[in-house]
Amino acid sequence: MADLGPVVWPPAPLRTERLVLREPEARDRAAYIDLFASSEVRTYLGGPRPRAELESAVPEVPGRRPGVLAVDRDGAMIGIVTLDRRDAQRPGHVRPDAGEAELSYMFLPEAWGRGYAHEACGAALGWFADAFPGEPVVLCTQVANDRSVRVAEKLGFTEIERFEEFGAQQWFGACSPVPRSG
Repeated sequence: MADLGPVVWPPAPLRTERLVLREPEARDRAAYIDLFASSEVRTYLGGPRPRAELESAVPEVPGRRPGVLAVDRDGAMIGIVTLDRRDAQRPGHVRPDAGEAELSYMFLPEAWGRGYAHEACGAALGWFADAFPGEPVVLCTQVANDRSVRVAEKLGFTEIERFEEFGAQQWFGACSPVPRSG
């Protein structure tokens, strides 16, 4: 995130029943490239990036920056969850000064349909609620991405508005995350 303030990043690994959310590592590079090169994953995210471009551009340890968590299942990265500040120039805001925390995620196609996105995002939202009590989180996805809209609603996001961006109608929602228990 652009402004974590006094929060230490990365947090200690976040553990769920089936997953570990942790700082990206060098062993995640191939899966990271697969995410961004996948036409399935990138259908609603501007399309896949050329694998050759990614092979030369992705650093040895991909995604190592505040706000990025690798989602690990049985020792392998299956996706990423990110928390970033939403750019004030983009449409969709719930605070007058903009800069809301925005949740996003991508999972490899073989991880789809198993509840991992909900589980991982729920853990990230719990961490966020503990670190930033009372601060809302927003999520934006294409209306056409009905799977992502369902995950957002299941996580407690409420639709605030729809707008046109990137040549497609966007679903924009917000939630107030609940702190983790224990």
